[in-house]
Amino acid sequence: MGLTLLCFALAADPETAPIEKQVREALRAWSVPGAAVIVVRGHQTLLATGFGVREVGKPEPVTARTVFPLASCTKAFTTTLVAMLADDGAIGWDDPVSKHLPGFKLSNPHANALVSLRDLLTHRTGVSGHDLLWYRAPWSLDETIRRVGLVPLDYPFRGGYRYSSIMYLAAGRALERAVGEKWDKLVRNRICEPLGMTGVTFTTRDIPQQADRASGHRSGKDGQTIVVPWYEIDEPNPSGSVNATATDIAAWLKFHLSNGLGPSGKRLVSATNLAETHTPQTIIRLEGLTRILNPETVQLSYAMGWLVYDYRGKKVLSHGGMIDGFRVQLTFLPEEDLGIGILANLQDTRMTAALTNSLIDWHCGLPAKDWNGYFGKVVAAEAAERAATLRARDAARKPNTQPSLPLAAFAGEYNHPAYGIVTVSETNGHLTLKWSRFTCRLDHFETDTFRIIDENQFQEQLVVFRVKDGSAMTLRFLELEFLRK
Repeated sequence: MGLTLLCFALAADPETAPIEKQVREALRAWSVPGAAVIVVRGHQTLLATGFGVREVGKPEPVTARTVFPLASCTKAFTTTLVAMLADDGAIGWDDPVSKHLPGFKLSNPHANALVSLRDLLTHRTGVSGHDLLWYRAPWSLDETIRRVGLVPLDYPFRGGYRYSSIMYLAAGRALERAVGEKWDKLVRNRICEPLGMTGVTFTTRDIPQQADRASGHRSGKDGQTIVVPWYEIDEPNPSGSVNATATDIAAWLKFHLSNGLGPSGKRLVSATNLAETHTPQTIIRLEGLTRILNPETVQLSYAMGWLVYDYRGKKVLSHGGMIDGFRVQLTFLPEEDLGIGILANLQDTRMTAALTNSLIDWHCGLPAKDWNGYFGKVVAAEAAERAATLRARDAARKPNTQPSLPLAAFAGEYNHPAYGIVTVSETNGHLTLKWSRFTCRLDHFETDTFRIIDENQFQEQLVVFRVKDGSAMTLRFLELEFLRK
């Protein structure tokens, strides 16, 4: 694929030639159709431009004005806003959530009595992701917050780290109640306008029709890169709905490198409260895949909207984001006065991490490492492990078994307190499961266990019915028990 490069005048400096070379190599290695890449040093933009194309098979290039979704990189906007409101005295990091959002609940009464805004922002509430309570959900964000209060804690309150976007939804609602203004209006007025981030929007419908907008992609079953629709966001989401351009991200990274100053030198937030968002809060254990993905790191923590870690002896703050068709990573090294942003229009890729590490190595004069090759091996090992797990599961399947009931007897509604109703129907000799906005065909696997075969989100997952006294009593789906109504 031919790669198209558009650069600012600053980017023509020979100093940036190694950056551009590494970007091209990374896009080629990972078959990424296009990316916007940002490199800033202090107040200077070294690079803020596009490489490759907006959509595979079409000639329109990615540019500095191409719009990408930031997904979970939105979280740092929310924590920065909390820092500003803390400066105003309207909100405090350790305020009880109930002070500003009385309807918020955790299922554990002790955790519920103690939970603070800091707990929500540092992923230590005891509640894990439960992303399917918001992802493609037909209900509102407020209903998502209500439902998460019905799930049991997955680990002891303040007893560890589990990433939860829903807690950022609750934090956003809390700050809205504290000041009587909507989150998106506050972010625009307090952050985007002073920083000149004119390309930022907060829902997909707010993106102008004439906007230079990237298309998202993922790898199809045959390994080919296919276009996927944007994830539609109709309601501003404090956890993941900011859309932005390379030009916007350059301003955002400079703001953090300057400890809260705008482009004119005006202070927008106190250095003390902004530093709170950059300070390690919750330890992340370096084990399993986390250890493999961070081979040059000794300590890793979550701050508030940022990961904080060491990389080859350098202090790094970074956060990634992923949503249908896209993957992004924003990074800055405060002691090196360096900021890096990678906005890629391919979802299932580790290119953002590989390129970020390569650019840090180049800037800091560290020994070069083949990060494309390293992360490529990690991805291949993950795929091989998944395939081996499925082969082992299928090999252990009991052959020549039949369901204990006629298929029609499994049809009905099954309920979970938080996740709601799963509807199972029988049509033309097979079962269909409907939940949220998902519709899945079920094929028989063994006895009263069925396999999802045609929904990408749940491909190859198993659905297990428990039968008692000639009736299907429960359904196990998403590792949760749904009770028949």
